[in-house]
Amino acid sequence: MPTLRAITIATLASLLVFAGCATEPPSLYQRLGGRAAIEAMVNDSFVNIGADPRINQRFRALDAEKLSRNLVDLVCERTGGPCVYTGKDMSAAHEGMYISDDEFDALVEDMVKSMDKFKMPASEKAEVLALLAKTKNAIVGH
Repeated sequence: MPTLRAITIATLASLLVFAGCATEPPSLYQRLGGRAAIEAMVNDSFVNIGADPRINQRFRALDAEKLSRNLVDLVCERTGGPCVYTGKDMSAAHEGMYISDDEFDALVEDMVKSMDKFKMPASEKAEVLALLAKTKNAIVGH
């Protein structure tokens, strides 16, 4: 019959073995499908934005390729991916544009259309929307 000491040692050994096998839960970046999925969602969002009369005039004179690349890098980085966002901080990037709450909300709605098109699960969509919401104060009204 095993002693209490033998059972305790065996239990501790088992815990150490299983602790070494534990993996981190996948990042939001991984759950979204990685960079390719983020690029597809962002590119589709720009199609929606371009067709949206509430905000499309804001984007006409911009370098769409650079803006898309920066947004992909930003989303990639902030969702735990390997990308590095090298663009301006949100406040500096939007200084003097005086973007309204309605314009910001329109952009988010256009992005949600793309999230829905690509069938982004509700929990991941909520996390991405929370990330977007964190940028609102730096974008609106400056």
